[in-house]
This record gives sequence, structure tokens and C-alpha cells, in this order.
Amino acid sequence: MRVSALTLVLCSVTPLLAQTTDATLKARGLSGNPVIEGWYADPEAVVYDDRYWIYPTWSDDWGDSVADGRADSGERAQRPINPQYDKQTFLDAFSSPDLVRWTKHPRVLDLADISWGEYALWAPAAVHANGRYYLFFAANDIQNDDEVGGIGVAVADSPAGPFKDALGRPLIGTFHNGAQPIDQFVFRDDDGQHYMYYGGWRRCNVVRLAPDLLSLVPFEDGETFREITPEQYVEGPFVFKRPIDGRDRYYLMWSEGGWGGPHYSVAYAIADSPVGPFRRIGKILEQDPDVATGAGHHSVIPVPGSDTWYIVYHRRPLDRTSPHHRVVCIDEMHFEADGTIRPVRITHEGVRARPLAPSADGNP
Repeated sequence: MRVSALTLVLCSVTPLLAQTTDATLKARGLSGNPVIEGWYADPEAVVYDDRYWIYPTWSDDWGDSVADGRADSGERAQRPINPQYDKQTFLDAFSSPDLVRWTKHPRVLDLADISWGEYALWAPAAVHANGRYYLFFAANDIQNDDEVGGIGVAVADSPAGPFKDALGRPLIGTFHNGAQPIDQFVFRDDDGQHYMYYGGWRRCNVVRLAPDLLSLVPFEDGETFREITPEQYVEGPFVFKRPIDGRDRYYLMWSEGGWGGPHYSVAYAIADSPVGPFRRIGKILEQDPDVATGAGHHSVIPVPGSDTWYIVYHRRPLDRTSPHHRVVCIDEMHFEADGTIRPVRITHEGVRARPLAPSADGNP
């Protein structure tokens, strides 16, 4: 078989470019995919004032960005863990005025400032409330109720941090209804009530947050942890509200399949209530063998004042097999007339520049 010099060059540079942004696309006013450089996953995307923000999980070393990890101590010294989790001890953030130009805000949250956190800092959820910025996070990948860890909450006066532990302990530190306390998402309903959806190990719970977002409030029937697990749910819940035929409906989205494999994907359900019942409708985000694999663990951006929607997610470049080599991407998300979500077409181009109007805060 003859191999041209061009082929050799392309093969040599592709691994380097797999985690980098495309300057040519950005010069054309496109976000390009990936939208930010580096190995990142589980992106939480929000709008604060006139900027888009992404808070992802740090996934692996790249270039000059290398995680230090922490010295063995506490729970980690008592049981073996995935060595990669030992490096996941901080969160970076990224902000943009238009989805094309992004500014990195390094280490907005660091486990050095979380007395009970040691490793596996995952899947942040960002909320603006009470004049402050809240960042919910999972730490320590607990496997049972005897271990210390779970879902915590940090606060800051700026979306760029620094975020500091608000409680000195996990907000949710034990299993309920079989749900591992990870992958939290906070949804604010129109009446001001904040709900937190969370859960790994194929179980999903919803809880109500108190007005200060630092404690839980039982439902009217006295139940605190309500299970709402839909069919084929694995992890990564996300909720938004959108009208169908003039009536508000609640969309629950989640990830299916194994996070480290090519078949990771996103499905959804629709309900009349923020607590369901949610019945699976179908899959809307998955791999494209011509583009990337493992497309999942997403969030959604509704552009304030419009019916434009973006899905922000991670995926794995075709030339990569490491489960930790994931990149953050953005594509358009569209709805049918009946309110169902069209399958998303994942692209290399991403989305066109979309500046925000001043003070278009989508997170009161």
C-alpha cells in the first residue's frame, strides 16, 4: 500500500489537534467543535448577564495543563481508586460573549478548599440566586454510606469564583433509593422553587432545595428524596421547561450507556410536573461514526428572549480510545411542532456566533 507524505503528516498531527479548537472556523464566525481546548467533560452551560459560561469536569492532562493530584490521605488511603480520579481535584470555567471567543478561568473551585473532598471532583451545576453564585459538585465517588463524600455546594460573589465550601460537609452524603450522590443539576421553576435532580448507578432522585440552596425541604407528603428514574436512565440528569400547545411542560434529559464507551448517548422524557412521572420518549444525541463517539453528559442553553436552543455536551474524537479523552462541543437543538426534540446532528463546525443582549441573565 502506498502512503503519501500528506497522509503521514495528517496522521502525525491529528492526535495533537483532537483536543484543540479550529482557528479557521472561528475566523468564519463559527464556534467549531471542540469549542474549548483540552480534555474536558460533563459541561454545565449557563447564561449570566451578557456572557455564556461553561463549567466542565477536568478529564485529563493536555499540553501545559497538568493536574497535580493530592497526597494520599483519609478515605483514599483506605481503598483503591481509578488513578485518573486522583487528578480530578479542581474545576476550570470558560466564558464567552458569543459562543466563539472563550476565556479560561482556571481553578474556580479547588478541593484544597473543601475540607471533606479528596478526589473525583465531577459534573458541576451552576446557579445564580440570592445575589450569589452557587456551584454544586460531586466529590470522592463514594461507593457506600460508610464513605465520606457525595454532593456539595460552594458559593462565590462572581461566576469566575473563587468558590468556597458553603457547608463544610456534603449536602447529600448517602445513598437514597439506590442513587449514588453524583451528577446533580439544579432547576429553578417559575414560582422560585429550586429542584435538584441527581443520581448515578442507574437511579435518579429529585429533591427540593430551601431558599438559601444550602439544605433540603421535604415535599408536601413528607418525602425528601423522590425517585423519578425513567427507563434506561444511567446518569447525568438535566431539566428544562418549554410550552407545548400553550401549556408548560417539563423535559427530563439524561445519559445512557457506559461513559467510557462509544455508545454513550442522551435520551429524554416529558411530563406535566417537575417531579414527573417521566416516561422515556427516545434518544436525541449519540455518536456519528464520521464525526465522533461517546456523545453524552450534556446541558442545554436556551437563548434568553428567543426559541433558540443549544446543546452542550462532551464526545470522544475518532482517533482516541482513552475514556478520559473527551472534548466539549456545542450544536443546535431543534423541536418539532408537537414539542418532541429532533435528533441532534453533531458537527465539526459547531454553531454560529450568537452575542447576548446586555443583562440577558437566564439564571435569576
